Amino acid sequence: MSILRVSNLTKTYQSGGRTLTVLDNVSFEIQPGDTFSIVGPSGSGKTTLLGLCAGLDRASSGTVHLNNIRLDDLSEDQRAAVRNQYVGFIFQNFQLLPTLTALENVMVPLELRGEKGAGRVARELLEKVGLGQRSHHYPTQLSGGEQQRVSLARAFANRPKILFADEPTGNLDTETSEKVIDLIFQLNREAGTTLVLVTHDLDLAARTGRIIRIRGGALVSDTVTENAGVR
Repeated sequence: MSILRVSNLTKTYQSGGRTLTVLDNVSFEIQPGDTFSIVGPSGSGKTTLLGLCAGLDRASSGTVHLNNIRLDDLSEDQRAAVRNQYVGFIFQNFQLLPTLTALENVMVPLELRGEKGAGRVARELLEKVGLGQRSHHYPTQLSGGEQQRVSLARAFANRPKILFADEPTGNLDTETSEKVIDLIFQLNREAGTTLVLVTHDLDLAARTGRIIRIRGGALVSDTVTENAGVR
């Protein structure tokens, strides 16, 4: 059974009396544990597609099934509950809460689920990403690479079935990017999570098992790479 099934997904906006089509009839399926990249030029609809797949927005037409749940039928609150249950996120701009320490940021998804031992789990994850000594620092006291590692720990805190990463190295230098990407793949492998990655970086995309290309809102290619099936 697929973890994510996207069928005939279309997203349009009204602008100045015109209809803008951002996504046009996109369909694909992803199996549990797969690694998957969405690539394409700026403005091609990649981030819009990611948001629809994760239930952050609604499509104009078409359907999204996440873990066999049809997101289109759900209210905003119900979609948020599905995300908290099954989804992890990594964003280009980290999206850490500035008033919380690294440890507290990682604890947030666990506390939203009412789980016991949130502090212990968060500390273990910070150790895994090499920030055990920085747990009581606030985001402004951390470098960009450290902030992204905190967001990575947070993304895995609720043991997601699927991880959505939107240009996760877009704000990082080359050396830091490589370390963060290695960590993403390592944690993903250990947890058996499905990885969906939006990226401009074709070398990074080539590390995943499958690449779809979006151009002008349409899916123009769907390629299985030599890393397909690699865990």
